[in-house]
Amino acid sequence: MSIRALSTASTGMTSLQQQIDVIANNLANVNTTGFKRLRANFQDLFYHHSRRVGTGAASGSQLPSGVQLGHGVKLVGTDRIFSQGPLETTERELDLAVDGDGFFQVRLIDGTTVGYTRDGTFHRDRDGSLVNNQGLYFEPQLRVPAEVTRVTVAQDGTVEGFDPANPTTPVTIGNIEIARFSNPEGLIAIGENLFLETSASGSPTVGRPGSEGRGVIQQGFLESSNVESVRELTEMIQTQRAFELNSATIETADEMLQRLGNLRR
Repeated sequence: MSIRALSTASTGMTSLQQQIDVIANNLANVNTTGFKRLRANFQDLFYHHSRRVGTGAASGSQLPSGVQLGHGVKLVGTDRIFSQGPLETTERELDLAVDGDGFFQVRLIDGTTVGYTRDGTFHRDRDGSLVNNQGLYFEPQLRVPAEVTRVTVAQDGTVEGFDPANPTTPVTIGNIEIARFSNPEGLIAIGENLFLETSASGSPTVGRPGSEGRGVIQQGFLESSNVESVRELTEMIQTQRAFELNSATIETADEMLQRLGNLRR
């Protein structure tokens, strides 16, 4: 029994260490624009049945309970929670936020792959094209004419600019399209606030903001991380206490084994 306890408790310690890793990553990204927190999911391992439930008893009835000895726990997945983060005003015209469901699209360096992000920090490059912090082009590509000094983005994604030489007539620049997934939790994170499509996420449905369940665009805002520091700290303390309990279990099982060994002498 004590030997099984050693291995069972060790799986608990390993899983709790992985839980701490998830919490640490969440806390590290508490100020990352558009970051979505991760949640660790665990499952118990297989069981040894020395007496199965429902086995026939000598009296002719069935045993109401069996003997099941578990073998611990394992990490089976990390869910990304895509709840809306708070919107913070920046008063910068190329800071954009998706208020609701959907992702901005950027063209990756290979020129063919599209990345998806909730980070709406965009800039003009030397040619006037909209790029993100890594210099990746907005998809579909938008170019602001050199004479335009002020850009406006409507909630439906309409992008217009104003030329000081003709301030009453806006210049049409283009339209922002955002992507929506049936299962955003199936997206794979690749760093730099980017996600890639997978077979689990399904193909994106791309369209105008505010249509078919997509969120709307808020200009002059950025979406903050949805990590709640107090919640993560509470989970960290609970995980630490559980880790200590599993450690104490190993110490107790080891002490029992030592006493059994002494009896044999």
